[in-house]
Amino acid sequence: MEKRFRNTSKIALVLVYLVIMAGAVVRMTGSGMGCPDWPKCFGYYIPPTNVSELQWQPNKSYNKGQVIIRAEALRVAKSDFTTETTYKENNWEPYTKHDYAIFNPVHTWTEFINRLFGALAGLGTLVLAFLSIKYWKQRKIVTLLSWLVVFAMGFQAWLGATVVYSVLEPIKITVHMVMALVIVAILLYIIHGTGTSNPKIKYDALLSKLLFIALGLTLLQIVLGTQVRQFVDNQIDLFGEDAKHLWLQSPTIPFYIHRSFSILVVLLNLFLAYRITQMNLGYEKIKWVVLLLFLEVITGMGMYYFYFPFSSQPLHLILASVLFGVQFYLLLEAIKTARSPKTL
Repeated sequence: MEKRFRNTSKIALVLVYLVIMAGAVVRMTGSGMGCPDWPKCFGYYIPPTNVSELQWQPNKSYNKGQVIIRAEALRVAKSDFTTETTYKENNWEPYTKHDYAIFNPVHTWTEFINRLFGALAGLGTLVLAFLSIKYWKQRKIVTLLSWLVVFAMGFQAWLGATVVYSVLEPIKITVHMVMALVIVAILLYIIHGTGTSNPKIKYDALLSKLLFIALGLTLLQIVLGTQVRQFVDNQIDLFGEDAKHLWLQSPTIPFYIHRSFSILVVLLNLFLAYRITQMNLGYEKIKWVVLLLFLEVITGMGMYYFYFPFSSQPLHLILASVLFGVQFYLLLEAIKTARSPKTL
């Protein structure tokens, strides 16, 4: 039973990372407003594929809540009804959350798939929560955290709705991303807490402190990265998709901080890897940290010097989120070792 629970935890974690990946693709393709309403998409559970499906048509049945685009604005059906030969405004009401009314089938289905991944991840965490009930008598924290993940996923879904309603307000996108990492952290805590201790890992006070600092720097880098991405989005709107060489023209202060901090992040983690290796502390996952940092630097340099190669932006974000997860797990290993330190 414990093995099944841990496997379910890992599956839930993978599903959450798939949501992060899908969200990165949504951001890369500019599909964030592909579905201008929530939780449905243009009032449909399965979104349209052609703009004609969103145009008013005579003698057509509409259900309450379905959406059409009329006079470059969204109109929502007040109730179930069938249209006549002429358009009647009293059957419709304006969509009041925002005034965005553009249909792009690629954007719509990209965002819809992102939401499907979110729903699948929510289902996975719900299954995990029910399985966690068996831990209630012995380890209540496992059950409590498992159910906390379910509520966190619900809160994350609500945040996703606020992002849409705000027409992709930058601060809300950042909070949405940070909340995804919080969910990752809770799931990793559950996975680590229900596993067995690694006897090869040794206690080192300095390492534990530096792991915490490294994790904080990575989180800061991710937050700064979302701000840089917003600047790039504004540049795309200004210069167009084909002028990639101008996207980082006159960058803002967050860009320079993000770039400078990356040097500190790399040096700190290389020192951690050196200390772990030299003192034989047993933290094998530091190798993943070094590899992920290398790939992060490569994708970051690629975006700057080679003008945003295809998929470099979502890959950069996905690598950062995986790096955060590995660093957090390393910190959990260090904390667990600190509670029962071993002699070096």
